[in-house]
Amino acid sequence: MKQRKIPMRKDIVTGEMMPKKELVRVVKNKENEVSLDETGKKPGRGAYIAVDVAIARQAKEKRTFDQAFSVKIDDRFYDELIQYVDHQQARRELFNNE
Repeated sequence: MKQRKIPMRKDIVTGEMMPKKELVRVVKNKENEVSLDETGKKPGRGAYIAVDVAIARQAKEKRTFDQAFSVKIDDRFYDELIQYVDHQQARRELFNNE
């Protein structure tokens, strides 16, 4: 059977190329609203971050998405991002180690 190509994306914080499934997409729409994209299909400009709490905290410290999207983003978004990444990381550890 033919090997399927794995889509790769760059983590905006570390600059490391990773499989798309291991990243979380953050999207900015036409109204300059920045939000998490759980499905990976929301319209707008997307940026990716690894499912790693340390990297999400680093993004908050450096205000990475403010720079990437050229908008001022509230701290609540970064807190929501850290919570979401923490949840996804816990799920991966729980379900992938069986």
